[in-house]
Amino acid sequence: ELQSSSCGNPGVPPKGILYGTRFDVGDKIRYSCVTGYILDGHPQLTCIANSVNTASWDFPVPICRAEDACGGTMRGSSGIITSPNFPNEYHNNADCTWTIVAEPGDTISLIFTDFQMEEKYDYLEVEGSEPPTIWLSGMNIPPPVISNKNWLRLHFVTDSNHRYRGFSAHYQVKKAIDFKSRGFKLFPGKDNSNKFSILNEGGIKQASNLCPDPGEPENGKRIGSDFSLGATVQFSCDEDYVLQGSKSITCQRIAEVFAAWSDHRPVCKVKTCGSNLQGPGGTFTSPNFPFQYDSNAQCVWVITAINTNKVIQINFEEFDLEIGYDTLTIGDGGEVGDPKTVLQVLTGSFVPDLIVSMSNQMWLHLQTDESVGSIGFKVNYKEIEKESCGDPGTPLYGIREGDGFSNRDVLRFECQFGFELIGEKSIICQENNQWSANIPICIFPCLSNFTAPMGTVLSPDYPEGYGNNLNCIWTIISDPGSRIHLSFNDFDLESQFDFLAVKDGDSPDSPIIGTFTGAEVPSHLTSNGHILRLEFQADHSMSGRGFNITYNTFGHNECPDPGVPINARRFGDNFQLGSSISVICEEGFIKTQGTETITCMLMDGKVMWSGPIPKCGAPCGGHFSSPSGVILSPGWPGYYKDSLNCEWVIEAEPGHSIKITFERFQTELNYDVLEVHDGPNLLSPLLGSYNGTQVPQFLFSSSNFIYLLFTTDNSRSNNGFKIHYESVTVNTYSCLDPGIPVHGRRYGHDFSIGSTVSFSCDPGYRLSHEEPLLCEKNHWWSHPLPTCDALCGGDVRGPSGTILSPGYPDLYPNSLNCTWTVDVTHGKG
Repeated sequence: ELQSSSCGNPGVPPKGILYGTRFDVGDKIRYSCVTGYILDGHPQLTCIANSVNTASWDFPVPICRAEDACGGTMRGSSGIITSPNFPNEYHNNADCTWTIVAEPGDTISLIFTDFQMEEKYDYLEVEGSEPPTIWLSGMNIPPPVISNKNWLRLHFVTDSNHRYRGFSAHYQVKKAIDFKSRGFKLFPGKDNSNKFSILNEGGIKQASNLCPDPGEPENGKRIGSDFSLGATVQFSCDEDYVLQGSKSITCQRIAEVFAAWSDHRPVCKVKTCGSNLQGPGGTFTSPNFPFQYDSNAQCVWVITAINTNKVIQINFEEFDLEIGYDTLTIGDGGEVGDPKTVLQVLTGSFVPDLIVSMSNQMWLHLQTDESVGSIGFKVNYKEIEKESCGDPGTPLYGIREGDGFSNRDVLRFECQFGFELIGEKSIICQENNQWSANIPICIFPCLSNFTAPMGTVLSPDYPEGYGNNLNCIWTIISDPGSRIHLSFNDFDLESQFDFLAVKDGDSPDSPIIGTFTGAEVPSHLTSNGHILRLEFQADHSMSGRGFNITYNTFGHNECPDPGVPINARRFGDNFQLGSSISVICEEGFIKTQGTETITCMLMDGKVMWSGPIPKCGAPCGGHFSSPSGVILSPGWPGYYKDSLNCEWVIEAEPGHSIKITFERFQTELNYDVLEVHDGPNLLSPLLGSYNGTQVPQFLFSSSNFIYLLFTTDNSRSNNGFKIHYESVTVNTYSCLDPGIPVHGRRYGHDFSIGSTVSFSCDPGYRLSHEEPLLCEKNHWWSHPLPTCDALCGGDVRGPSGTILSPGYPDLYPNSLNCTWTVDVTHGKG
């Protein structure tokens, strides 16, 4: 009889492996499959209490199916689905169904990276979106598909002849919590009055020789009224609107039974940004870069080569769009939005090394949705010779053979000694001016022995993510009689599923010193002998950034070099038995681990430090009463964490005021907020509430207290802030001394409210802001202190004067071309 606190043994599927022997409420078990089989279902089950008397597992027992079987159930936050045998030709008479399942309220985006099928006879049917059924066939890469449910179903069918590459698609789950914090996403076609036509546009199953009336796009026109089989209609948009979708659609047979349009009716979106650009080269960015681009943006850039016998090459210096929901479409020529000219549809953060047009024009169309996006992109463009793919570069730690970039030219790659090549060993410049693949990367190998006295161990492809299904082993061998010390510089693994085990010896059965997972950076480790074995395992889904570990060897009568902790200064360089070192945190940081001083001593017969190596971090809140100091966002100088609620109180002596100055400030716009209150707590008057990047130069309190509250939501983070504070004496009727510019002079010593001070510069320098400073009622000057700058060129007048090189007396910058015109009185020389 099942006890109320137990779920019972759920069993093991054929070809499966069960991890876990406890089946009580709260216990977790995991499944995997033997080699040659993959898991179909949820890999982890948890025993949960359903009521007072019953308990059950939260998911059904998964099954193991052969790797070459097609179809299945896909779970997890992201993944890839490919047709059978991809990238080689798919099979005839295939009938595969994949179901992607997310949590209730979540949505799924599907991004195609490759698509080649026999037109009309082999097809992919997608269900769960809006329209509810989408038929895809032919040789063009489809636009992203977004579900309007928490599932998507893909049904792949092929006939008995003609085979092509098939398809590859990346899916990404967008959590419901993202909608709650950003506002719900709006899907097209939610108006029921238009539902019938939208369903038919998507190819609803109907036995007919006529396609339904596709209608006209709002703010656009349709050309053509024949809706019979084989007929084509075209669309165009009004001025200042951009076409999104196919410029023309054809009524055709689908799978020999159905009549449906070859694509949906396009829509016309108002163009909000972009520009026309010309060669021979230049740079442009998404709006607000490197800060978040706007929502609901429709930006179009058209690049035209000055030399009509050349083509356009672009490469991305930075690229990060909200995956699946914000896209950058790149096309050949000036026909913006026409799918027949599309070269690439980009989303997420992975992009080709280079993209090259076939003609002397290229267009780029950025579309963003209703929710907050990412930083966007920075693009470099230039004219290059026709029938060329451009120089793709050489991989880091790699060697390239070949220097031709014209059509049919081949480049070959290999890696430097000790590194492993991932990707294609050779790429060819194709007739469409695109390289057949990105250049490969050279990564740290997954199996290796190290015998040097010091070195570095990296997870594969660090820091870009180590991938799935890994079993890596590294052995560090030092001289007999010595020991090995590991320092963890960075650590980020998928928690609970990916592990790094460190063993004290060279065999799989050696004692384990430590096992690590998650994003917490481990403490330093020291071996007992002269050999260490590092075993890294990653499961079949998701991955983190990976790890960066440095090692060094040392003798038996000394302690390992502890390194210099970040955000700190170390005093002491002797690591022999009996010696000590001290660590002092930099201003604004406090000790998060260890004591200020550690000593190298003999403990339990081993030479080791008396405690963990001290670490320093920026605290989340605190009470400060020193005359001056620094307040940093937690995690500084890295990104702050999600879901913070940090409070700082700054207290000055009675009769004093507090001045805070913002040196750096960057938080997630609208969601991560710093409040500054004029007093000791949250009930004190609000001086200001700040987010994004816009903050005043400084703020003053009216009393001897200032209260700061920093709150962050549960998604996205940024660099945060660095704030200086100081105790000052502020006259009720005046502003603080504004200072004097370097290489300048000040006129006026009255700082009372309503008074002004002005400035001039030494000969050869120019004032950045001519307008005098006004002391306003809030005790602030009307604008920041101006600067005196030595500029590049200009008009010089007067009987005499001085000309300085830019930046004098500092070094002048590179790539200058400065012209000064000296104008004296007529008749004089």
